[in-house]
Amino acid sequence: MTKLRIALISEHASPLALLGGVDSGGQNVYVGQLARLLGALGHEVDVFTRRDRPDLPDVFDWSDGVRIIHVPAGPARPVRKEELIPFVAEFTAFFTRFCRRGRGYDLMHANFFMSALVAADAKRATDVPFVVTFHALGRVRRQHQGGADTFPIERLAIEDRVVREADRVIAECPQDENDLIELYGADPSRLVTIPCGFDPAEFWPVGKRRAREALGLDPNERIILQLGRMVPRKGVDNVIRGLARLRHTHGIAARLLVVGGESVVPDPRITPEIGRLMAISEAEGVAGAVTFVGSRGRDALRYYFSAADVFVTTPWYEPFGITPLEAAACGTPVIGAAVGGIKTTVVDGETGYLVPPRDPDALADRLARIYRHPELLQYLGRQAMRRANAMFTWESVAVAIARTYGEVCATSAARAGAEASDAIPSRDGGSAGPNVLVSGESKSR
Repeated sequence: MTKLRIALISEHASPLALLGGVDSGGQNVYVGQLARLLGALGHEVDVFTRRDRPDLPDVFDWSDGVRIIHVPAGPARPVRKEELIPFVAEFTAFFTRFCRRGRGYDLMHANFFMSALVAADAKRATDVPFVVTFHALGRVRRQHQGGADTFPIERLAIEDRVVREADRVIAECPQDENDLIELYGADPSRLVTIPCGFDPAEFWPVGKRRAREALGLDPNERIILQLGRMVPRKGVDNVIRGLARLRHTHGIAARLLVVGGESVVPDPRITPEIGRLMAISEAEGVAGAVTFVGSRGRDALRYYFSAADVFVTTPWYEPFGITPLEAAACGTPVIGAAVGGIKTTVVDGETGYLVPPRDPDALADRLARIYRHPELLQYLGRQAMRRANAMFTWESVAVAIARTYGEVCATSAARAGAEASDAIPSRDGGSAGPNVLVSGESKSR
């Protein structure tokens, strides 16, 4: 395998960020795990992410073969990703200078549309090929959020351009691939579907009793877990309403743990979504049965997954969703919304259940079924763990993505060789090569 120098661009999602906040979630995990495992495969990886604190080092040696480069673009403080576009040009200028000062890169892998804009402009300046994982698509977001989507409309034009210019677009699930083709006119020959994964060294069944003891939880209480970003589209309000139906309609008592937020101690002033969810819990009559935990580090998450009887995630839409895999790896069945990647990671009736989003009655029905049949709960958990380990490890993801990198680099090298051959001067002193359109202008190579 050829060893590559890879630039992973992730403008707002650093591998170093604490998860569960508004802008910290699956992309942070994806970039961090991919970088670490590409380094383990022998590649040299630099992760470029925006400096959001003044005390961050310019360059941080993170793991073998992997550095994190903190890019000065905009103020050195947290900025909502919806407000980052004005700083993309500054990010691009720094990145391009960095590439030219060093040995450069064989390939760029952009994550999210703003990183992809950086890569597209850098490709025009350096001829380095790039691949992109969008993680979320603007048109899909607008379909589900409407006026609540505060990204500027120019996002759609940027995504259209990136889909045209990327050497390869990585979809995370069949729904993502279909959206790219139907909504963006993506060329199927430049699409590849590679799912997200989990790390078996990070997530495994701790044992329910041991996990509950470690977290100070009642060993005999029924516990439902919701874990992830505290934003409305994640549908945590639906889970709270489902809990209310479970208790009031089905007569089954259970506790809901909600892990996530902008602070370790849950604070509605810091995370407004928590305040909204607390009010819903009160209105539904289940405030005493809902525990808001706050954000937790990665090393604590397997204890929460293992302590729960069932993990529930019912977002309005989900490009992929890593937490269902992490729960499954801990032997916990998942009830998830039948959207996006969750339709791929959860096999209905085999590793958990799929329910419609925004349907608390359907969610309560499935929760009641699980709790009324303890042997079913055990069966679903075993099957979930087996399937996760067989199909969705980060190691297999990294190998598939590295293979895609190799194909892109080989194609790019062949194209460059052909263009160089075409540009050999003819006997009459002219150039035998064609003109290539770059940034809307004709440029002879």
